[in-house]
Amino acid sequence: MLYTGETFHKSERLCSKKIIDTLFENGKSFYCNPFLIVWSYTSEEIPFPAQVAFSVPKKTFRHAVTRNLIKRRMREAYRKNKALLYNHLSSAGKKIVFTIIYREKEVSDYVQTEKGVKQIVGYFVNTIDIS
Repeated sequence: MLYTGETFHKSERLCSKKIIDTLFENGKSFYCNPFLIVWSYTSEEIPFPAQVAFSVPKKTFRHAVTRNLIKRRMREAYRKNKALLYNHLSSAGKKIVFTIIYREKEVSDYVQTEKGVKQIVGYFVNTIDIS
């Protein structure tokens, strides 16, 4: 199934506390400037090939306005670049869950955010084998 739509449905968000707890206990992680990604394959029945959560630490950015700005930019960059990931996961027959955690000390512009998200998608495409 080819995913070409540039939407971001609620069912694509990682909301299950059980899955999130399992993800942080058993998941793999990697750093892709300016993000830390924690990810894992899932055997849970999820409606899309991937579910994602976005996080910005309150300790680094005290104002909710700033945290929300960064999360909006992360969601938008993911929404625009997820088609390649979804097509690859569908052809591989695998499903993943992951969280993207913003790790920089300063707010980066949208171009930098999108560049980082493209690197994340590229990492998953290169890491997950089609077998």
